[in-house]
Amino acid sequence: MQLIGSVPSPYVRRIRIWALQNNCNIELISLDIFSAQDRPKMANKNPARKIPILIDGDLTLSDSNSIIRYLLEKTGKSKLNWPQEHLLTTINACNDSLVEMLLCERSGLDTRSDALFFNLQNERIEQTLSFLNNHLNDEQFKSCEYLNISLYCLLDWISFRELTDFSQYSELVAFHGQFSERQSAIETNPRH
Repeated sequence: MQLIGSVPSPYVRRIRIWALQNNCNIELISLDIFSAQDRPKMANKNPARKIPILIDGDLTLSDSNSIIRYLLEKTGKSKLNWPQEHLLTTINACNDSLVEMLLCERSGLDTRSDALFFNLQNERIEQTLSFLNNHLNDEQFKSCEYLNISLYCLLDWISFRELTDFSQYSELVAFHGQFSERQSAIETNPRH
């Protein structure tokens, strides 16, 4: 199997960490998704031009949610239950808002301006981080390896890109510090 994506992407990193922790051999094909050379390669596999993309023989899947569902089924692991899916959707909403804000900043827009789009994204980021901080120790969360991986990738990407301050969320800070010590987190660290 091949995973097409970029090393810094939190969505790609989720799959990489899960694969490492579950001894699932997936080759990373790393692209610079913003380069003129690599964008056509990405678009050739996914016209939506989003990563990650998993290729397994004749099957091509995009979106980390679809990819993890496929990998869980392929390896005989338990799928996420509905409450866990809800938590994953919350993590994804925060991550998506942060991606949008980063793209706006890179496009030269002032994301601190009083504009509806920026206000909505900032509100979503704050509310989802608060929600995740309050539910991190729920059994539904603690018992799901992929939720823990996804949350760690979100928090570490926030830290790596310096996107927002989550230091006021003590549970998230403690979780991030503990997960950072795992070998899979070290091996996939985008700072190297």
